[in-house]
Amino acid sequence: MGRIGISCLFPASWHFSISPVGCPRILNTNLRQIIVISLLAAAVSLLYFSVVIIRNKYGRLSKDKKFQRYLARVTDIEATDTNNPNVNYGIVVDCGSSGSRIFVYCWPRHNGNPHDLLDIRQMRDKNRKPVVMKIKPGISEFATSPEKVSDYISPLLNFAAEHVPRAKHKETPLYILCTAGMRILPESQQKAILEDLLTDIPVHFDFLFSDSHAEVISGKQEGVYAWIGINFVLGRFEHIEDDDEAVVEVNIPGSESSEAILRKRTAGILDMGGVSTQIAYEVPKTVSFASSQQEEVAKNLLAEFNLGCDIHQTEHVYRVYVATFLGFGGNAARQRYEDRIFASTVQKNRLLGKQTGLTPDTPYLDPCLPLDIKDEIQQNGQTLYLRGTGDFDLCRETIQPFMNKTNETQTSLNGVYQPPIHFQNSEFYGFSEFYYCTEDVLRMGGDYDATAFTRAAKDYCATKWSILRERFDRGLYASHADLHRLKYQCFKSAWMFEVFHRGFSFPVNYRNLKTALQVYDKEVQWTLGAILYRTRFLPLRDIQQETFRASHAHWRGFSFVYNHYLFSGCFLVVLLAILLYLLRLRRIHRRAPRSGSAAAVWLEEGLPSQKIAGTL
Repeated sequence: MGRIGISCLFPASWHFSISPVGCPRILNTNLRQIIVISLLAAAVSLLYFSVVIIRNKYGRLSKDKKFQRYLARVTDIEATDTNNPNVNYGIVVDCGSSGSRIFVYCWPRHNGNPHDLLDIRQMRDKNRKPVVMKIKPGISEFATSPEKVSDYISPLLNFAAEHVPRAKHKETPLYILCTAGMRILPESQQKAILEDLLTDIPVHFDFLFSDSHAEVISGKQEGVYAWIGINFVLGRFEHIEDDDEAVVEVNIPGSESSEAILRKRTAGILDMGGVSTQIAYEVPKTVSFASSQQEEVAKNLLAEFNLGCDIHQTEHVYRVYVATFLGFGGNAARQRYEDRIFASTVQKNRLLGKQTGLTPDTPYLDPCLPLDIKDEIQQNGQTLYLRGTGDFDLCRETIQPFMNKTNETQTSLNGVYQPPIHFQNSEFYGFSEFYYCTEDVLRMGGDYDATAFTRAAKDYCATKWSILRERFDRGLYASHADLHRLKYQCFKSAWMFEVFHRGFSFPVNYRNLKTALQVYDKEVQWTLGAILYRTRFLPLRDIQQETFRASHAHWRGFSFVYNHYLFSGCFLVVLLAILLYLLRLRRIHRRAPRSGSAAAVWLEEGLPSQKIAGTL
């Protein structure tokens, strides 16, 4: 029986033989070979674990950055670091009917991802207070003296110039946007005021201010900006990162033939002020119209826009319905109601010969005032005396005709077109009067429950005015609630209820309305949405810079971590191979002088010497 020899192209010392006589003699190894094999195994293990650890590290950093970005938006209370050269600034002046306010915003350098929006937040001074300033009167007061507008607005701009670093002035955009007060002025007066601003401001300030940066915006634009601001603060424009997040299926406007996409569900807003009420929400599905006339009306109520910096990307394309209803605010509605009471009562008295409301002893019984309260309506030198009966249900029934609903499908207040709302998969925030009605007196702001709200409203209306006054004197209501709020709380509660459920057709069991004054403890202004929309193309500059860095510094800083260990491992393997090759040459060199005694070696193994030549 012979011996079987096995070898390969490895170094000569990596040789083993199997003998049928005894157990296998595997790897005629010595201590040096064991050390070499151990070093190879250690190098491979080091390379593998380095890759795994670094990958996990960068994965955690990526998640931490997302969390920190979200947390910064929620608890944004730190002073703005004006020494940071990577912080950018923007200014918006809200020229309203009663006064003008300036807001200074800031944001860090864009992260380079074209799918992300700028992380804009309100600038805060050294005392961590928002950089905001207000002046009176409204800019529309200068309709007859437009040459004084620049002097009027200079204190606001000086205030902003003091907070924005001087080196940043030339790249800081300034927007002067005028709302309600300017809308009612003739176009010639609007133009004169804007021309004065565009002429004088660039002379005294270095802000980025072009012709398109000063304008009178429509109610539709203001509503869209408010919707953008609220949803930005809520994080609804970010990517889906959690399976538990509410999503909605969206047909992208302008691409009805393509498949629908899933993205975060946005929130609708309801805002009832003193004069008007506004509703705004996303319309994710393609809408159909009952008539061509309705379609024409809808064009003025639907806004389609792209918040992304790339017009070819549809990820941030939204279709939003915005409608504003003048005369449907809380105070304006009460005025309309009193006008109707006065006119109808005077007419009935004349026709029927009655004296209702003409003296305090024969008052008009008003179901929308608290029980036993006395009030007056004065018009044209006449006085109509009222006394409250506190009947919430009768009050609701009395004000229903003021909704001006029609029998046409898909309509709301005043018969205005309203796209369908998917109530089972929607969320709305109610501001201003929606919050005051639920919180100031009833103390139930937040998640809205129609059943609990009507019960509390009924109890309040039916409570005697003397008891309500006593509670007020004891400080049981909100600190900013006054006697005017107490007097008209019953009416406004009924009005809010009817506008929400009858006017906008929300079901009584709808549970996804949140009444709020602030979002994440911050008062969100439409100016935030305005600067988000108007600076949407600015990330293109940062993306180009980020792309350049990504192909140079980023590759050297990040990918070199992997290449470093890979290079070290390969270098070690090559070094070991060279070392083993040198050891093989040395062994061959040592065996050469002893080749003549090979026969003796074979004889000692028990083989015939004549077979030696045959094997060679």
